[in-house]
Amino acid sequence: MALDQPMAGNQPMRGDQTRIHDIGYRSYDGPRLGRSYATRSLYSQSLRGAYGLGRSAKSKVLPMLLFVVMCVPAAIMVAVAVATKAKELPVDYTRYAIVMQAVISLYVASQAPQSVSRDLRFKTVPLYFSRPIETADYVRAKFAALASAMFVLTAAPLLVLYVGALLAKLDFTDQTKGFAQGLVSVALLSLLFAGIGLVIAAVTPRRGFGIAAVIAVLTISYGAVTTLQAIAHEQNSGDAIAWMGLFSPVTLIDGVQSAFLGAASNFPGGVGPSNGEGAVYVLVTLGLIAATYGLLIRRYRKAAL
Repeated sequence: MALDQPMAGNQPMRGDQTRIHDIGYRSYDGPRLGRSYATRSLYSQSLRGAYGLGRSAKSKVLPMLLFVVMCVPAAIMVAVAVATKAKELPVDYTRYAIVMQAVISLYVASQAPQSVSRDLRFKTVPLYFSRPIETADYVRAKFAALASAMFVLTAAPLLVLYVGALLAKLDFTDQTKGFAQGLVSVALLSLLFAGIGLVIAAVTPRRGFGIAAVIAVLTISYGAVTTLQAIAHEQNSGDAIAWMGLFSPVTLIDGVQSAFLGAASNFPGGVGPSNGEGAVYVLVTLGLIAATYGLLIRRYRKAAL
């Protein structure tokens, strides 16, 4: 609308001061792609962002560096196995992620806040929900994107080991079975770590605080549990070792794969949980994944208000 300035001495009536101009806006008559398309787009954008794709060069440095750090040891192991004509790989597929858990924790700590903290800090969450997308769609997209990014991070070195094992002419059946078990293990690890990382990051809109909190939860819990397990082992309290493993995400995955995937346990003494105890590990792991999803739903419902 525009206002015409009246001439001096010629004061028009108030109704004559307004003018309506047609400036050519047209209504959108294209296809309405709906919730599923919006959810897939958010998932794709978040997955690309987890590796800095589509963002500044500075944003690519850390995730790409961590990806290389995850894969280089596997490449070295393959080179050694091929050169020495070894009969087996130095590290089992199911054990590799446990050995590299510090790198995985650092990746989660750096990317979980990047995925959710900016939307909370700049209060852009209500803008997402002004479109057909709903709270559950937003959480599913973010959860799936970070879990997928972590699966790429943890499965890539296993693929390097598998290809190298075949080049070294190791037994095809054994290597394929071990590779499949390793993929199941890192898939479960990716879901668990992604859920924990996103919940912690969603508590604070400050990215720095989120990074520190994720690192603290993952590393302190692992250090505390392994220390207590070592003390229990020295005091011949073997029955308590398995139950202590329930209180750390890393030892949870270790217990599940040693009980059901034929992996060697990293617990003191090399004795993992029994099948009965392993069932408890599975239930706790799946319960944590479901709980983190529910907490994220509740957090973003509040943020949308």
